[in-house]
Amino acid sequence: MSHPPTIAGYSGLPNPRRRRGHGHHKRLPSKTKVALRHPAKNGSPTINRKKERSQGWLKRGLLALFVILVVVPFSVKMLPELIQHFVYTHRISLPFFVDLSRPADFSLNHTINMYLTSEEGISLGVWHTVPESRWKEAQGKDLAWYQNTLSDGSPVFIYLHGNTGTRAAPHRVGVAKILSALGYHVLVPDYRGFGDSTGEPTEAGLTTDFLCVYNWVKERSRNSLVVIWGHSLGVVFDGVILEGAFNTVRQNIPPFNPFAWRYWKFPGLGYLYRAPWEDNKFVFPTEENLKKMRSPILFLHSEDDLLVPIEVAQQVSVAQTAACHLKVKLVTFEGSLGYLHNGLYRDPRLPEIVKFVQSL
Repeated sequence: MSHPPTIAGYSGLPNPRRRRGHGHHKRLPSKTKVALRHPAKNGSPTINRKKERSQGWLKRGLLALFVILVVVPFSVKMLPELIQHFVYTHRISLPFFVDLSRPADFSLNHTINMYLTSEEGISLGVWHTVPESRWKEAQGKDLAWYQNTLSDGSPVFIYLHGNTGTRAAPHRVGVAKILSALGYHVLVPDYRGFGDSTGEPTEAGLTTDFLCVYNWVKERSRNSLVVIWGHSLGVVFDGVILEGAFNTVRQNIPPFNPFAWRYWKFPGLGYLYRAPWEDNKFVFPTEENLKKMRSPILFLHSEDDLLVPIEVAQQVSVAQTAACHLKVKLVTFEGSLGYLHNGLYRDPRLPEIVKFVQSL
C-alpha cells in the first residue's frame, strides 16, 4: 500500500496528539501579514499629492507677490518714520493717563503750566517752577505773576529732557525739585511731538523749540543767569550742564536698535533706504555744536550708562577743552550706584555739584 507524498513534514494523516486539549504545543502566529490597501475616497493618492504640491507652490507665490507689491513699498515709506519713533520714542507718553496741565499732581505745587508758540502750528507745553522759598507766595498766582518772578535775580534753569516720555517723568520732576530747592527757577518744556506739545520731532524742530523757550526767558529774566541743563539729546549761554549727552560723531547707532540692520552696507540698499541723517531728522553732533559755544560747561555722566557710554563724555569733554579753552568740568558717578542713564538726580551730592553756577 502506497502512502501519499510528504510535503514539508506533512504526512497527510491526522495527528492524534493535535486534538483540542491535548499536547504541549501551541499554534504559532503567522509570521506573514497581508496589508490590504484601500483606495482613497477622492481618487489616486499620487494625484492627491500632486494637487497638494501645486496648492503649496500657489500659496508661496501669492505670499511672495504680496511681499513684493505691498510689504516692500510700505516698508520703504514707513520705516523712516518708525526709526524716527525709535530714536525719539515721543509717542510713549510716560507716565500714562496724566494731566500735564496740572503740575501740582506731581508734588510741584509752586509750578504753573503754560503753552508757548514755537512757530506756526507748533504749541509747546512748558512748566515753570519758582524757587522753593516762594512756594507759599505762589499759591493761586496766575501766569503774569510767574513771568515777573523771572527777574528776581535768581538763576534760571531751562531743563531740556531726553527722548521718551514727557516733562512729568519721575527723574525730570526730581531734577526740577532739586533745582527749586537750591533757589533756582526751572523751566521744563516738552519738545514738539512730546507730551501735549503739537507737531513731529526733528533735530531742526527741536532746536527751534529750544530757542523759542530760551528767547522767551531772556526777555523776562533781565540780568539773571540762564543755565541750560540738557539730558541725552542735547548763541552764548551763561552756563551749560550736559547730563548723559548723546553724540553721533563718536557714538554709533546702538546695536540693540531693532532697525540697525537697515544700515548694513549691502549693494543697492542705499537706493531704497536712505540714511536718516540725509533728511536731518535725528542727528545730534553734540561735539560739533559745542565748538560753537563760549560758555562754561559741566558734564554729568554715570559710569554704568548703557545708552551713552562714559567714554563718549570723556572724549567730548577733552575735545571741548582743547578746542575752546573754556571752563569745562566732567563729573562722573560710580557705576556701583546703579544710576544708569536717568538716575543721577538721586545722588545726594548733586545739589552741591550744581552750585557751580554761583561761580559764573
